[in-house]
Amino acid sequence: MSEGSSSAATPGPVRTVCVVGSGGREHALAAVLARTADVVVTPGNPGITGRSPEGHSLTSTSTSAEDLDADLFVIGPEVPLVDGLADRLRAQGKLVFGPGADGARIEGSKAFMKELLAEAGVPTARFGVFTEVGPAVEFLRSLDGPWVVKTDGLAAGKGVLVTDTLAEAEADVAAKLSGDSFGEAGQQVVIEEGLTGPECSLLVLCDGRRLAPLAPAQDFKRRDDDGGGPNTGGMGAYSPVPSVDDALVDELVAEAVAPLVEALCARGIDYRGVLYAGLMLTPSGPKVLEFNVRFGDPETQVVLPRYEGDLAALLAEVAAGALVTTPRFAPDPAVCVVLASEGYPESPRTGDPIVGLEAAGDLPGVTVFHAGTAVGADADGVVTAGGRVLGVTALGGTLKEARDRAFAGVAVISWPGMQYRSDIARLAADEAAALPTDVKVEAAR
Repeated sequence: MSEGSSSAATPGPVRTVCVVGSGGREHALAAVLARTADVVVTPGNPGITGRSPEGHSLTSTSTSAEDLDADLFVIGPEVPLVDGLADRLRAQGKLVFGPGADGARIEGSKAFMKELLAEAGVPTARFGVFTEVGPAVEFLRSLDGPWVVKTDGLAAGKGVLVTDTLAEAEADVAAKLSGDSFGEAGQQVVIEEGLTGPECSLLVLCDGRRLAPLAPAQDFKRRDDDGGGPNTGGMGAYSPVPSVDDALVDELVAEAVAPLVEALCARGIDYRGVLYAGLMLTPSGPKVLEFNVRFGDPETQVVLPRYEGDLAALLAEVAAGALVTTPRFAPDPAVCVVLASEGYPESPRTGDPIVGLEAAGDLPGVTVFHAGTAVGADADGVVTAGGRVLGVTALGGTLKEARDRAFAGVAVISWPGMQYRSDIARLAADEAAALPTDVKVEAAR
């Protein structure tokens, strides 16, 4: 854990937690928080109900977080953070995990994020910010490719084009700047040079000054096997990452995250929450692809189930500006496979009955997190209600065992048009199997 000073008092016991959100990330947060506290999720989903194995309640409610009472509030999605929900809750005297609107600009505006990285000296791809097609195309043509075109504003993980074709990049710029693709969110674009190398997702807790990294993960953004198809919000993930050991995590925090937090402090921004660093381990060293201001999804579904300790108490320390706990994780790896609707991500079909949820959840080591589901007509079963519908997550003694268990869960779930990637964690499982035992244990920490 990075050092820093804090005058805040250690928070009291956390008996109740309110989680804001409705997806797989929030379901995973609720499940792990419910090991030690009662959890209410707003608006929640059909999977968040009943009691945890430890006996704590899990409840979904339509009541707004601003009208609920809890010892701790955890805001999941980026939209309410950008809209200032954390500020409004803090104004009511509530203990909140999640940045205020000033810190959430890191995700609310990719241009702001890139400019902040440049100011902080954080390694990142060469970039330009544009509001007009002509200069944007001129900059595209100055790059060798591949080309990366991003909407400036929020686009639910779908506003990024990575292409090897200059003509496609130019057409995408024109569509975004005209407002045809993402409306106002796309009328300013960030263009970046394409980077090469393995990717890594690192979630780092920040209490305003102190930093504590969580276990690294790797996710899969493309919809289809072998990195084909359109970009998505994430089709699966695994943790730990065999090639990312403790020394590399420390390096990533020191070079990518700590300078960003120092830049935020210099601007008077008291950031309390999680910083999600999307990184590429390029031949010339690690570089930041993006920063998000919330737990990544599906990374949360493989990182948090491995957490050893009281997650509610840990997040309360962050919210109070009094982070003292060093997070520890079980050595057992986790793999998540996302099940998506037909037509995802462009035009997902909804309303299809889901078969096999109970059977999958009964398999050894398997948990099914709901991401886009709803109760069917006349309360008859659960139906699809979004693009990414379920996250089938499994723990195992090895990465291969976790992967096999996850896909065993996938095999018993079905609905018309269900799609998923069959290669999640395949290469990593093979790499992990070839590592010496002592390296496997170190990588899991």
